[in-house]
Amino acid sequence: MSFSIEGKTAIVTGAANGVGLAIARHFAQRGANVMFADIDETRLCKEVGEVVEDGNMRYFAGDLRERLTLANLLSATLDAYDRVDILVNGSRQIIASDPLDIDDTSVESLLDQNLMTALRLSQVVARRMIKQAGDDSEGPIGTIVNLSSIAARLTHPDLLAYSVSCAALDQMTRSLAVALAPNRIRVNALAFGSVMSASLKAALKDNPDYRDDIESHTPLGRIASPMELAEAVQFLASEGSGFMTGQVMTVDGGRTLLDPAAAPAH
Repeated sequence: MSFSIEGKTAIVTGAANGVGLAIARHFAQRGANVMFADIDETRLCKEVGEVVEDGNMRYFAGDLRERLTLANLLSATLDAYDRVDILVNGSRQIIASDPLDIDDTSVESLLDQNLMTALRLSQVVARRMIKQAGDDSEGPIGTIVNLSSIAARLTHPDLLAYSVSCAALDQMTRSLAVALAPNRIRVNALAFGSVMSASLKAALKDNPDYRDDIESHTPLGRIASPMELAEAVQFLASEGSGFMTGQVMTVDGGRTLLDPAAAPAH
């Protein structure tokens, strides 16, 4: 079974930095046509650079929480590459929350950003995948990979909103997998532990002791690189995982095997 994604067209959201950027770059290096999508146009332009007509990288900037923006993203992808085969929902946000603050709106905010954006874009892209398959009645027609977190399974009071949004995303993954299976679209999620993302770099800069805390609660004793997650996402997007759907694959260095409540969960 091949892990190749060469010649496929992928949309990767959250692609201006961190994990999303690593995935988008990795896909392009592996021969996929990639639409880098994010709200940060300045970073996208810097990372993707000048785009040539025959290149395999394009970028799209916009607020993906807006329905019209999602439609425009799909249109831009089709204009560039005529089709879409892979969707990676990598646009995520982490906000610390106070479970006892009745004025805290972080749960609503993260459900909109981390769950609803992924759901709406999945719906738009899935409809396109079904349409472009036409009368082809054999073989897969598309894959969707959602980026989740082990915070969905662990308990950390300060991450209540983020944990709830990730748990909802995991259930959405399973529900969409069943709904889209008759259309030969697979839907899986990657739940990861601590990875050297932009947000974690900032946290480590503010609190150097945080690294020791994370590593001491991770059996492999280190923080993952974004590239390690990119390779796992490639597996889920490729035919190498052709009989997997509705699964939440964990890549966390063994972190969830220990499960102390007070340990970092992102």
